[in-house]
Amino acid sequence: MESMLAVGIAALVIGLALGWVIARSTGGRNVRQRRLAQQLDALQNEHTRYQAQVNEHFMETAELFRRLNDSYREVHEHLAKGASRLCTETDAREELEQVQRDHQLSYKGPTDDEGGVEPPRDYAPRNTRNDNGMLSEDFGLKKEESSS
Repeated sequence: MESMLAVGIAALVIGLALGWVIARSTGGRNVRQRRLAQQLDALQNEHTRYQAQVNEHFMETAELFRRLNDSYREVHEHLAKGASRLCTETDAREELEQVQRDHQLSYKGPTDDEGGVEPPRDYAPRNTRNDNGMLSEDFGLKKEESSS
């Protein structure tokens, strides 16, 4: 009976040792998994907070633009009311015509076929049909005549 008791105690000690070794080897993975899960949760919470901040920023920006548009509309209405109250229609028409006449007299630039302003060109025009134009490599150079 003593030998059975000794075998039982030895089996218990060996079982406890094997259990401890197995728990130790698999326990490290569980700890690592728990750490990774905590980091993932922390990153997800941070991402959610960031999304909320971005959403709040754009909502505030939209509200500021709405108020800006309202302010511009109020200024425009104020100017329109003032113009209608302070100026008669004939005065306004005469003022516009005077501004147009002044603009036409002050501008002496090139015009297109319809009498309007010609847009700038991205090339240099030729002076004559045989001329190479200002952007040519030999523009302004005189050709030497060979005397042979």
